[in-house]
This record gives sequence, structure tokens and C-alpha cells, in this order.
Amino acid sequence: MLEVGCGRGELAERIALEVGAEVVAVDQSERMVELARERGVDARVGDVQELAFDGASFDCAVAAWMLYHVPDLDRGLGELARVLRPGGRLVAVTNGPDNLPELWGLLGPRAARAHPFNAENGGDLLSRHFVRIERRDARGTVTFADWDAAHGYVANSFSRRELADELPRFDGPLVCSRLTVVFVAETAA
Repeated sequence: MLEVGCGRGELAERIALEVGAEVVAVDQSERMVELARERGVDARVGDVQELAFDGASFDCAVAAWMLYHVPDLDRGLGELARVLRPGGRLVAVTNGPDNLPELWGLLGPRAARAHPFNAENGGDLLSRHFVRIERRDARGTVTFADWDAAHGYVANSFSRRELADELPRFDGPLVCSRLTVVFVAETAA
């Protein structure tokens, strides 16, 4: 299995331990690769737009909450399809349009974002490189214990960090609706 955009390697480590899969993880950040290696993950510095693997090297690939950061998304998806064996699967995870509306609503219209890979266009983008795409929605809640926790989340977000100090103060916990969308895309057999 290949995980692209592995960050600190939590998911790669969990998959290896719980599923018993042989996992290779890739991230652009040398620091994230170092942290993933500390977990025992076979992590390598790399870019999804130019994967350093032979074609048909993996049964499965995971791209969790990272495709919306890829500058040339079509190229990245093409690379993922290339390194998957025939009938291999890509699991691509993103947020839905109704993800954390209670939090983003506190910040007003400036918090609205249309990411290049999202719940609405993900299936179409994947269909350029994969023969079968399934979409699965997962709903739930996230509770921020207090303003500090919500502020920290916004301050560490990739696309909204500049709004963190505009978050209005509130007392107590903030419960937010969560919508995660999981696409499972399969290569031609």
C-alpha cells in the first residue's frame, strides 16, 4: 500500500499494524518523513506529481485530505493510477461542503473555500484516470472543548490560518457537524 501526503505517519502506522499491510509512505516535507520514520513507517520524501516507483507497484493507495493541495492535480492522479496494479484501488478522502459549518460560520463569508479536489468534483476528476469510482459519505460531529481549541484548529489549517485571530470568542464547547467524503477509485483490470 502507498500513502501519499502521509504527514507524521499516523495512518500509515495504523494500517500496517491493524491490517498487516506492507506500507510505503510519501510526503514532500522532510520533517514529516522523519516523524513518520520514528513510528517505524517506510517513509520517503516525494511528490505525488512525480512518484519514484515503477508502474503497477501497489495494490492500494491512500490520499487522505491532501489532493486539494496538489498544484497539478490531474498529473498527481495520473501518477497514482500509474503506480497501481490493474484492478488496484485509490482511497481519496476529502471534506464535504457541509463540513464544520458551525465553526466556519463564526468567521463569515471569508471562510468559504472551494478546493480543487472536493466532494462535488472528486468523482469527475478521478474518472479521468480510473474506471470505477464509488463515493461514501461519513457524517459525525467534532467537539472543540473551548475557544482555544477552535482557534488552534483554524490557526493550523492550510487554507484558513490567516482568519484565526478573527474567530469570535465563545464560552464552553463548540459542537460542529462533520462531513467526510471517501472516494474509492479502481484502475482498469
